[in-house]
Amino acid sequence: MAGNYAFLFPGQGSQAIGMMAELSHEFPVVGNRFQEASDVLKFDLWKLVSDGPIERLSATENTQPALLAASVATWDIWSECGDHLPSILCGHSFGEYSALVCAGAINYQDAVKLVATRGKLMQESSPDGKGGMAAVIGLSKELLEDICRAVSSIGICDCANFNAPGQIVISGEKSAVAKACEQAKAAGAKRALELPVSVAAHSRLMIPAAETFMEHLSSIEIRSPEIPVVHNVDVKSHRDPAEIRSVLKQQLYSSVKWDSTIEYLADLGYTDCYECGPGKVLTGLVKRSEASISCIPLSTSDVIESENKKATIGPK
Repeated sequence: MAGNYAFLFPGQGSQAIGMMAELSHEFPVVGNRFQEASDVLKFDLWKLVSDGPIERLSATENTQPALLAASVATWDIWSECGDHLPSILCGHSFGEYSALVCAGAINYQDAVKLVATRGKLMQESSPDGKGGMAAVIGLSKELLEDICRAVSSIGICDCANFNAPGQIVISGEKSAVAKACEQAKAAGAKRALELPVSVAAHSRLMIPAAETFMEHLSSIEIRSPEIPVVHNVDVKSHRDPAEIRSVLKQQLYSSVKWDSTIEYLADLGYTDCYECGPGKVLTGLVKRSEASISCIPLSTSDVIESENKKATIGPK
């Protein structure tokens, strides 16, 4: 039974040592999901999540399977607690894969293999630390896009994540990103902070990786989702597996339109959503983006069980 609420699945940045520990004590499905992933990856993913080191967990090819396992396990727990399921799913960047698994579009084991490969290709796309990203606070989309174009003589620099009004991440060649930060500050940005990453996610530097990744996408079965999944590339849901493959490929080098996604949910009349996975990054972004929508992170068993009981059926 579908309720009139949305589930949001987090992307990279929500990982932490010890995540899912409390839930794992009460729900065996957490251990089961991590064991399934470990079998695919050929190493103990739960041990890495539990004990670290954080540097290894934060390696893109490990972060993505870990967050996938955590998010899908959270979905499983919600499903165990009742028969109320959301009527729409959204994932922030990599989180789209968690959403597609929960929507029945991609087999979980296939997704584990897929996101590990995706992470490895992303890391390899920026050799020698030439890639970089930065968070810019307090500038409009239009002005920051103009700045990215202005530094193109230095190197590639693109708007990568439109996270919330006035909160944008830029991505590209490290030197160009640094220059864009300088110009952003001069243009009145409250902050322009380079991030401690070497991967230039969601920039044109990812195009070669996307071409290779498409070969892997083409090798797995993708089905029509049982629940609509809103995609980052075009803020639309797709039922055709070929279209889903296409937008997943484009997602690697295209911007994440998260602010538009939340606006889309508001336009559809959604007032309630849940962050399905570790952390509360998306909850904060929703609060910044759309006052009409309440978002609650499903981080503890008490919250999951109480919110599941309150979940409503049908339109409000």
